[in-house]
Parts: sequence; C-alpha cells; structure tokens
Amino acid sequence: MLINLGKLLTLLAWLLMFYNIVQPFGGNISLVLNILLGVTVMMHLLQTLMFYSVFNTLMPLKAKDYLQAFVFGVFALWQYRQRALADMAKH
Repeated sequence: MLINLGKLLTLLAWLLMFYNIVQPFGGNISLVLNILLGVTVMMHLLQTLMFYSVFNTLMPLKAKDYLQAFVFGVFALWQYRQRALADMAKH
C-alpha cells in the first residue's frame, strides 16, 4: 500500500515537472521545478544503475523493469526487493 502511494506521488511529481516545461509557471516556481527535474533525472538514473547492479543477478529483468526503476525510483526498488526476497524464500 505504501509503495503504491509513493508511486502515485512520484508520478504526480513527474507530471508537474513536465507540465512546467510545456506551460511554465510564473515567477521562481518555474526555475525551481526545472532544477528539480534535472536533479530528479540524475537521481533516478543513478537508482536505475543501482537497480541493475543489485537485481540483475537475482531475477530476470526486462526493459519495463528498468523503466519502472527510472520513473518510480526508490519505490520500484522496494517493490523489486520484496519480490527478490520472496523468490529467495521459496528456494
């Protein structure tokens, strides 16, 4: 439940930042959102690299898995961690 809520909030943040590119908000809000978008992209790229290095050996991964890791960041990592732990518990 917490993971899904986090994913929803993350998606809303992405939408807000991209909306700001198409239709910039007034004042300093536009600048702050542009900076936030840059930082978010860099952090999520780093998290996707971490996702690859940790989970690549634990389970088969597809392109959509990497896309989820990039878009949802830590919430996708938590979800895949739960899945990996469940898979290891079965064996």
